[in-house]
Amino acid sequence: MAARLQFGTAEPGLAYRLRLTAFGLVIEDGRLACVRVDRGAGSYFDLPGGAVDGDETEEQAVVREFLEETGMRVRPRARIAEASQYFRKSDGAPINNSGGFWVAEQLALDPSARIEPDHELVWLDPHAALNALRHDAHAWAVAALLRRGA
Repeated sequence: MAARLQFGTAEPGLAYRLRLTAFGLVIEDGRLACVRVDRGAGSYFDLPGGAVDGDETEEQAVVREFLEETGMRVRPRARIAEASQYFRKSDGAPINNSGGFWVAEQLALDPSARIEPDHELVWLDPHAALNALRHDAHAWAVAALLRRGA
């Protein structure tokens, strides 16, 4: 099994909990679907996605997370990247997100279906997203998408 690409730096003395994740990449009219997570002065941009819950597949997690965070219904098409990212959650908990990045297509958009009020769908130029996204692993996945000709 090939080694997974690891982003971020583990802080000494912290036990990072492994969290299986899946994130989606949707391009519409040359723009990338992202979420702006409202944390006041500490707000940031992420790709839609998150933890794989229970017996979910990565594809099912991408579909669920997109709907919860943006109100967008998507269909995952291809898993184009896999990576891990050490980081500290907003509550300070040390996490190592690890999983796949999926190219997906938008099927429908119903903002009233969004259940995470601190997440807002924003469309960014993919090149601008490279600098705007909070996690290096997310920027790397966007670069992988761009190299595929998206």
